[in-house]
Amino acid sequence: MKEITEEKLEKYFSITNEALEVAKKAEKRKDFEKEADDFLDMASRYCSDAQHFKEKGDFVLAFGALNYAHGWLDAGARIGLFKVNDSRLFTVDD
Repeated sequence: MKEITEEKLEKYFSITNEALEVAKKAEKRKDFEKEADDFLDMASRYCSDAQHFKEKGDFVLAFGALNYAHGWLDAGARIGLFKVNDSRLFTVDD
């Protein structure tokens, strides 16, 4: 498939928003709490940007922003800022 359909975009909104909620509720490393909060803030901002682009009809930029959002969450989980145990949403070992 060479296009970003509304259905595909909704799927990735759902996955990224779920990962954001899991990360927000996860235990944070106490010695890096500020950094964890920064990663969550960046992910939230990119999700917000994605919604803005979607509403403007720019699915390409919306999809890109969602990927950045999820990247921040995944990186935070991977380096241990958030203690998550879900290899469906993050690249962590169960």
